Amino acid sequence: MPYFSFHHSEPTRKKTVQAEFFTTLVHKMKVLVATEKPFAKVAVDGIREVVESAGYELALLEKYTDKQQLLDAVSDADALIIRSDIVDAAVLDAAKKLKIVVRAGAGYDNIDLEAATSHGVVAMNTPGQNSNAVAELALGLMVFAVRNMYNGTSGTELKGKKLGIHAFGNVGRNVARIAQGFGMDVYAYDAYCPDEAMVAANVKPVHSAEELYKTCDIVSLHIPATAETKNSINHDLVNLMPKGGVLVNTARKEVIDEEGLIALLQERTDLKYITDIMPVADAKFRTLFEGRYFATPKKMGAQTAEANINAGIAAAKQIVDFIQNGNTRFQVNK
Repeated sequence: MPYFSFHHSEPTRKKTVQAEFFTTLVHKMKVLVATEKPFAKVAVDGIREVVESAGYELALLEKYTDKQQLLDAVSDADALIIRSDIVDAAVLDAAKKLKIVVRAGAGYDNIDLEAATSHGVVAMNTPGQNSNAVAELALGLMVFAVRNMYNGTSGTELKGKKLGIHAFGNVGRNVARIAQGFGMDVYAYDAYCPDEAMVAANVKPVHSAEELYKTCDIVSLHIPATAETKNSINHDLVNLMPKGGVLVNTARKEVIDEEGLIALLQERTDLKYITDIMPVADAKFRTLFEGRYFATPKKMGAQTAEANINAGIAAAKQIVDFIQNGNTRFQVNK
């Protein structure tokens, strides 16, 4: 059984945590960091300090090349920290003692949440730890776009332009903060965020995606990939943008209707698409839209030393807090 079952009532939870506490006296908890794309050494050192200070064992599986290596390594782990690594039913089947998996980062679509729930495993992310890194990249991509990708021709400035933030979460709020420093006029749409929170950040709330795209010169995407959002950024929506519009995507490639966007960019030669997530149809985009399309070779949003350290250490702290106190604040499965 997991150390802490999130199906229990609150009194039962406390009893479970108290009863299971004694297990730690005879069983040293093992935390596995499994990262095909490793953390920086300073991040690993920070994770180790958190884990070992709690009296737990830390194990590392870095730069693995075969899924079987992950299946073998997770077999005796009580807790798991990952980055973009896939945790599916096969991994959870192999992880007989696993109680918690934490994705060091905001996105968690690489974890099979239903399988985690059915295995009694708590899944968490570390929201906010890489938000500034992603936001800075988004603004960098905007500058790159309006300056014609630094091709030597005369571009335009961000100052005075209307920026639309599609989803006003941790990253969106940081984008707003930085964009205001550029002198941009900032709008946001988020069906789950109250107007008051946007107004408090000096952001103008709008109440539909259509209104956001119709209003703004540049739209920055920060929506997750869900059943509701996949392929939602489509021909008709982006076509609402004013002449010279720029769409910036540092969210997920799955939210883009690629064929619809390709059709629109063929119809409207004034639009640009700049992304941190290479589309499936990257070759087609590059061939058809030279000078109006750019994708980073790999997802770069969280690729800073600071974000790497912050997310890894946050994941370790959340694991310790969960095991010791039953804290499920950042749980993403139910």
